[in-house]
Amino acid sequence: MKLAILGATGGIGGHLLDWALTAGHDVQALARTPAALRPAPGLRVVHGDALDPDPVSEVIAGTDAVLSALGPRGAAAPGLLAAAAANTVRGMAETGTRRLICVSAAGAYVAADPDMNWLVKLVLPRVFAAQFADVRRMEDEIRTSGLDWTLVRASRLVSGPLTGRYRVAPGYPPPGGRKIARADVAHFIAATLTGDAWLASAPALAY
Repeated sequence: MKLAILGATGGIGGHLLDWALTAGHDVQALARTPAALRPAPGLRVVHGDALDPDPVSEVIAGTDAVLSALGPRGAAAPGLLAAAAANTVRGMAETGTRRLICVSAAGAYVAADPDMNWLVKLVLPRVFAAQFADVRRMEDEIRTSGLDWTLVRASRLVSGPLTGRYRVAPGYPPPGGRKIARADVAHFIAATLTGDAWLASAPALAY
């Protein structure tokens, strides 16, 4: 399989890249700093930014699926995720690639989570108002794209080893689930890529 990876220099993206190359897939990765990715057989690095539609289309061209592990850059780049999603949808429409798996954030929907503590519901959306709004716009962009999409709603991301043992629920994290390692998010994405159980769905991950 030939894959496009956005955010390959980040935590989740790095795990995805390692998995894809080890599994023998060909990878086209978008990177603002290509030197941050070590040369490897099967890897082609496209120099560019997810906010620039031309390199996004270039990295998608000829691939079977797009894996987006982009994360927000905070106040330095408000609206990054929604803008990158728009460029990704456009690039996929231009090139004919249909499968898209994109990392999202369960926290952006915490206010509607029936199992979440009321205090968390009150505080978290205020602290991360801009970031969560960007996440919701990103999801809206992808949901209306007509693509074969999956939005992976990660709970609070932590560093840690791959366990392969986590819980998945539609929409909101499983009750009591508060965190997930980046390695396990990548593991779920890899597993989802080879099946269709979560097409047009927003699975939420947590331990």
